[in-house]
Amino acid sequence: MARQRNAKLEALLTEFGYTHQQVADEVNRTAQDVFGEAAQCTDRHVRRWIAGEVRWPWSRYLLPLQEIFGRSPEAMGFVPRKSSRVPAPPRRPVLKAEEHPVRRREFIAVGLAAALGLDAIPSAGRLGSGDVERIRAIVPALYNHDHTLGGGALYTVAEQALRSVHHALNHCTYGARVERALYAATGDLAASAGWFAYDAGLQEDARSLYSEALQAGMLAGDGMLQARVWSNLAMQARLLDRDQEALRIGRAAIETRQAKQDPWLMSLLHCRQAVGHARVRERTRAERSLARAESSYDHATGEPPAWLSFLTPAELTGLAGAAQQALGRYGRARELTASALSMLEPRFERNRLYYTVQSAQALLDGGEVEHAVAEARHAVTIGRRVQSERVRDKLDGLRQQMRCYAHVPAAADFLDQTRQTGA
Repeated sequence: MARQRNAKLEALLTEFGYTHQQVADEVNRTAQDVFGEAAQCTDRHVRRWIAGEVRWPWSRYLLPLQEIFGRSPEAMGFVPRKSSRVPAPPRRPVLKAEEHPVRRREFIAVGLAAALGLDAIPSAGRLGSGDVERIRAIVPALYNHDHTLGGGALYTVAEQALRSVHHALNHCTYGARVERALYAATGDLAASAGWFAYDAGLQEDARSLYSEALQAGMLAGDGMLQARVWSNLAMQARLLDRDQEALRIGRAAIETRQAKQDPWLMSLLHCRQAVGHARVRERTRAERSLARAESSYDHATGEPPAWLSFLTPAELTGLAGAAQQALGRYGRARELTASALSMLEPRFERNRLYYTVQSAQALLDGGEVEHAVAEARHAVTIGRRVQSERVRDKLDGLRQQMRCYAHVPAAADFLDQTRQTGA
């Protein structure tokens, strides 16, 4: 019988965003869960399945594939022999947090939706302070996972939570004091959902949510919330290459009373202004903003709010590296970024990806192509575990720039491998 390419399996790899090697890795991990031992699957096995060379894999591969894609063998394009059958898998433990990236993100998202207790938010009747506290607890719970998973894994959950709170606002009764607290909690949730949308690459959704958060902040009389949203809007403007607009918004946020009274927020605002000034080649202003950011951070005490929990010495150092990069000081940018990466706590997986890409960019701009490729490879590996389209776009931009160095063997290999895998 003539060999026929397995288009169904190939389409599933595209749909799930897997490379051949990633599928092989996931088969091995899932086999460990199902059978108690790895399947020793390689990318060569996957290529043979797709090419149609193997029409019905062994059970040690087939059962894990069913677990990964949630499809029957026939739905994955495999053709059974007369004697072919799929044995029932042995009993296995419940999905654990260390499971592979795609299933782990789905598991946490589903688990969070239940753990947030959205069903406990009343849909009718009178709301009290206890209901407000339950709503307020949603944001810290989400941010516990944001630094590791990225906004793409949390945006849907945050939006679902926001819908539940909207329903309560519009269908329940409450007093004036609770009303103000409700609007503050709703604005906090909307601003957080906006950040997750921004990180997921959904910029229109992010802008809409930021607008809602500003409105809620005004209704609640919450100046800190408003300053936070202005900071995020400035960051979004910079992402969209509207640097002067970003600087103007940042200056407005710095001038608010709340920012002047909160060293945590002021430190962040000055850090972001430093990067903005550097991007428009205002070196003196960039350096002044960095100095002010450090000074403000030195005055910060206690614990920052959940949305600011990423602001650590590593983050300040990394943003200083970003400013130096924008000023064309690639050696200094490389040093600062390397220092930031060495200080970064393991829980900040997305930031590790971000600064690894920044490190590769500084190396490439400084002419150290082979070292840049090594960093870029590391970034691709981390990127498989994080759902942040914002950072993936940054990595893709680096890859596009690397085409100018296709005559360097290391760069040519990296470009060829990432083109084949879709990384």
